[in-house]
Amino acid sequence: MSTPNQSGWKPGTPATPTDAGDQGTITGNRGLMLEEPLLFELGTRETCGVDLPVPSGAASARLGGLERDGGIGLPGLSEPETVRHYTRLSRQNYAIDLGIFPLGSCTMKHNPRLNEKVARLPGFADLHPLQPEATIQGALGVIAELGEWLLRLTNMAGVAMSPKAGAHGELCGILCIRAALEARGDAREVILVPDSAHGTNPATAAFANYRVESIPGTVDGRVDVAAFKARLGPDVAAVMITNPNTCGLFERDMKEISDAVHAAGAFVYCDGANFNAIVGKVRPGDLGIDAMHINLHKTFSTPHGGGGPGSGPVVLSEALAPFAPLPFVVQTADGYRLVEEEGAADQGGAQAFGRMSAFHGQMGMFTRALAYILSHGADGLRQVAEDAVLAANYVLRSLDDVLDAPFGAYGPCMHEALFSDKGFGEGLSTIDVAKALIDEGFHPMTMYFPLVVHGAMLVEPTECESKATLDQFIIALRGIAERALAGDAQLAQAPLYAPRRRLDETLAARKPRLVFQD
Repeated sequence: MSTPNQSGWKPGTPATPTDAGDQGTITGNRGLMLEEPLLFELGTRETCGVDLPVPSGAASARLGGLERDGGIGLPGLSEPETVRHYTRLSRQNYAIDLGIFPLGSCTMKHNPRLNEKVARLPGFADLHPLQPEATIQGALGVIAELGEWLLRLTNMAGVAMSPKAGAHGELCGILCIRAALEARGDAREVILVPDSAHGTNPATAAFANYRVESIPGTVDGRVDVAAFKARLGPDVAAVMITNPNTCGLFERDMKEISDAVHAAGAFVYCDGANFNAIVGKVRPGDLGIDAMHINLHKTFSTPHGGGGPGSGPVVLSEALAPFAPLPFVVQTADGYRLVEEEGAADQGGAQAFGRMSAFHGQMGMFTRALAYILSHGADGLRQVAEDAVLAANYVLRSLDDVLDAPFGAYGPCMHEALFSDKGFGEGLSTIDVAKALIDEGFHPMTMYFPLVVHGAMLVEPTECESKATLDQFIIALRGIAERALAGDAQLAQAPLYAPRRRLDETLAARKPRLVFQD
C-alpha cells in the first residue's frame, strides 16, 4: 500500500502509544480524530485538479516571456480530498465556540452572532475605503456613534478611531503626548512604567524614542506610590499604567497618581486592555487619565485581531484631543465628513500629529462593537463588568486552598484570578499544569505573566461563562493542582492525548520551518 487512506495516513506514519496500557493504532488515528499530514504529503505532484492549456501564440506573447517552464510543485488533490484535509485540520483547532478560553490579560470571550450578522450587512461588508463620502454616510455614522459611546463611557474629550490594535493605540496615545509637549516647547525624555505593566507598554515607549524607567510595586500588587512620586521630575513625559492592573487588581491610588503626574507637567497614559472589568462602573476621565486605548475585542466582544485586522481606538483628555491623528469624522449640517488634512479651517484648533494608518479604521470591528453596546445598553454594560469580576472571584476562592494566590489576602480581585506555582513538587512547573489542562479539554490560562509573580497562572473567565462551565474548569484545575503539589511526575509528560505531544517551543520560535521541503 503506497497511497494515503481517507485520513491521509501513509505507511510509516507514527502510531505512538501514550502510556503503558495504550497499544497505539495502525493508522495513527484515535477514535474519530484522524492523523493528518501536511497538504504537501498528500496526493502526488504528477496530477492536477485543473487542466490548463499550454500558452501559445497570442497568449504566450501577452506573458512577455514569463511563462512557467516547469511544474508548480503543488499536490494534486481532488476537491473532496482538499475539503476533508482542511476540515480535519479545523477539528484540531480550539476556539471560543468549543469551550472556555480562560486567558488572562487578553480575553477571548463569546462574540454574539448578532454582531456578525450586522457586520456582514451590505453597505458595511462591501465598503471600499476610497468611496465618495456621499455613499458612506451610514458607515461614517457608525464610526461617529461608536466614538460617542466610548467618550461617554470614559468621560474623555476626544477619540481616535483609526488605530488597528491595542499596541497601535498605545503608540497613538504616546505620539499625542509627544505632540502636546512639543507644542509647548517642553522636550522630555522619560516614560515611567510600573513593573507589572503589559510588555507592550515599555516597548511602545522605547519605539517612540523615550527612555523607559520601571516603577516597583508593593506587596499587595499595586504601584508603589511613594517610589513613583520620588521619581517624578521635569524630564518625565508620562506614566503608562494599567488599571485594573495585570495582577488583577484595581489601582485604588489612581487619582493620587494622576494629580502628582499633572503637577509635574507630565501626562497619564492608561493601558485600557482591562476596561471590561470597570466599564459602566468607573470613568477613566474621572481618574485623571489623559489617553487610553480600548481593545474592542476584549471589552466589546469583537474577534481578536492579532495586531492587524483588529481595532484599538484611543480616547483623549481635553489637553490631548487637539493632537488626535487624521482622519477623523465630524458631523456637519450636510451630514458626516472625514477630515483628511491637517489644519482644516473648520476644526477649531486641531493640530493632528499625522496618521496612524492610511484609512479610517476597521469597519467590521466598529459595527460589531456598536452592535454589542446597543444590544446591552448602559445597564447591560455595567452588568458585564460586575459578572466578569464575580466570575473571577468565584474561580479565585474556589482554588486558593490548593493554588497559591499571591494577592488573594488583599481582598477581591477584579476580572482576573492570579495564582503561582509555589509548592509544586520537584521538577514541576506552571507549564506542566497548562499542558495537563489540554488533556482535560481546556485551553490553558495565560502562563508566566505578570512577570512579578513566579510561575504565574492568570485566569480570566469573563462574564460569558455559566457557573456550570466554571465548575467544570475548577474541578479540572483543582485535580491537576493536587497532582502537582503531590509531585506527580507524569504531569511533565502532558499532553498525552492531544494530536501532538509536547513540542520544543523554543526551537519552533527560534528556528521555524515555514517552507515545506521534501
